[in-house]
Amino acid sequence: MKLSDKTTSMAEAVAAIPDGATVMVGGFGVPGTPFALLAELARQDKRDLTLIKNDANETGTGVDLLIASGRVRRLITTHIGLNANAIAAMNEGRIEVEFCAQGILAERVRAGGAGLPAVLTDIGMQTELSAGKQIVQVEGRCLMVETALRADVALIHADRADPFGNLAYRATARNFNPPMAMAATTVIAEAEVLLPLGGLAPDEVETPGVFVDHLCPMAEITEEYGVVRR
Repeated sequence: MKLSDKTTSMAEAVAAIPDGATVMVGGFGVPGTPFALLAELARQDKRDLTLIKNDANETGTGVDLLIASGRVRRLITTHIGLNANAIAAMNEGRIEVEFCAQGILAERVRAGGAGLPAVLTDIGMQTELSAGKQIVQVEGRCLMVETALRADVALIHADRADPFGNLAYRATARNFNPPMAMAATTVIAEAEVLLPLGGLAPDEVETPGVFVDHLCPMAEITEEYGVVRR
């Protein structure tokens, strides 16, 4: 059986993302953030987006290209403290921000990819994080229901890939990328290095290609997308 070639241009892959989409974005600060795909998303003027990302990047980079230009309606994240634009947008009511404890965000994404409807936790009980959330009792313990997270699209950054979409990451750039690749209906990955099929040894593959729909090779790291090695 011949494996399909999923390589495509960033412009073509991003064009299929509709306004109003929920988009998961890999990365932890700079490492693992798909800067090129985010820049293309902003260039195509996609709007009314819900973003799920660990952080809001810094001003002028990454998801800030979307936040500062008013393209984001809602942000589900762990912190925005490095991005003055995101803080101002939240305080002025221009975006809705849902904060999660970092481990809970990761677990909600993992649950979405595993097909679980929710997870139970006592983290954040009796704090602002529990406002409006369902509380249940299990073996005499009060626990908060944290619903699983899924998305229409996940944007992923990989260090190496083959044409089928098997991905490998560089060190800590792995972070949120693998679970997000399992928790979205459509997965678009950018890869710094494109290897031939078989160029990744089986034990190097950290996201199997069955989870990836579109692969965008980055023939060169360009200033156009503001990309740095991660």
